[in-house]
Amino acid sequence: MPTDAAIAELATEIRLACMRISRRVRFESGSSLAPHQFSVLVRLGEHPRTPRELADIEKVSAPSMTRTTNGLVERGLVARAADPDDGRCVILSLTPEGAAQVATIRAARDGWMSSRVGNLTPEEREVLRQASAILHKVAQA
Repeated sequence: MPTDAAIAELATEIRLACMRISRRVRFESGSSLAPHQFSVLVRLGEHPRTPRELADIEKVSAPSMTRTTNGLVERGLVARAADPDDGRCVILSLTPEGAAQVATIRAARDGWMSSRVGNLTPEEREVLRQASAILHKVAQA
């Protein structure tokens, strides 16, 4: 039976590895978008949303989300429209330029990761395949 200290050590190692990979993937994509901006574009790629919905999903304040989305609108990556059901609300959606930016960044990130995974042995890739499923389970818990 693993000790609490052993579990804590493993948890720290996994957290650090995930953080390092996440940081490298973001850096290697060569994007001029900040991570929080990219995250908003991805969310809007799912479907249009209000700024409040985005703020709730991203766990940030409404003013912070307004600053983020204003910057994305200024860059032509997000479009703003009046809510047909409530004129006081705004609906944000991804523009074609925003969708292209998401696709480009995802391709760069996937390419970087594929090149690293491609250099592993078949056995190591199988371990990562299993670990990926387990990490998804941890993330959903």
